[in-house]
Amino acid sequence: MSGVSVRALHFYDELDLLKPAYLGANGYRFYEEPQLLTLQQLLFYRELGVELKHIKKLLGRTDPEKIAALQSHRKVLLKRLENTRELIGTIDKTIEHLKGKRKMKSQEIFLGFATEQQARHEKYLVERFGKKMETQLAASKAKVKNWTKSNWEMSGAAFNQICKDLVSLLEQNEKADSPETQKVIRRHFEWLKQFWTPNQESYAGHADLIVGSELRKAYEAHHLGLPEFAAAAIKTFARRQL
Repeated sequence: MSGVSVRALHFYDELDLLKPAYLGANGYRFYEEPQLLTLQQLLFYRELGVELKHIKKLLGRTDPEKIAALQSHRKVLLKRLENTRELIGTIDKTIEHLKGKRKMKSQEIFLGFATEQQARHEKYLVERFGKKMETQLAASKAKVKNWTKSNWEMSGAAFNQICKDLVSLLEQNEKADSPETQKVIRRHFEWLKQFWTPNQESYAGHADLIVGSELRKAYEAHHLGLPEFAAAAIKTFARRQL
């Protein structure tokens, strides 16, 4: 019903986030209404980008606190809905513009795009790594300033393949510090150098971002356990190779 995979349920069980109501004689996990409501809360928090270790604390709240949390979720989702409607409106206007049926104003072209989200991400980086990150961010923007759609598509395809290869290793129970995993992480490091050149401290810090910021969603799209696996592998690479 939830669309959550068996692998994810096992992962949540291992982290003590979601225990089954009981185990059957065949070893299957069985879930009843309290567990389903807990899973619903867990999925809400994941959708909102909350880190797993924080979710664990939040799930222990009382019912009145859970109601307040749901009301908070509702406000966030309504804001997203408003933004989505704005983006749909921008798409519709662009279609009409390209068909020659109407002329878009310059400011309408980017209406609905979350510049605030990018600003928050950059603010977090500066707060985490200090003023030197402002220089790195400026250099990163300069590197991609003249990128074409093809450049972005090639970079995205490379990132997706790295994630797929890491998921394959994760599902084979490879360790984050194994030679096979570290080979893939080296590709990740080289891929990241398109935008900025990490050192030991900043690459390890990037691992923290993958786990604890909105960046985790890009990795979770491939596997729910990938952010933590990739982060552990990156920290090993940073310690050994940088």
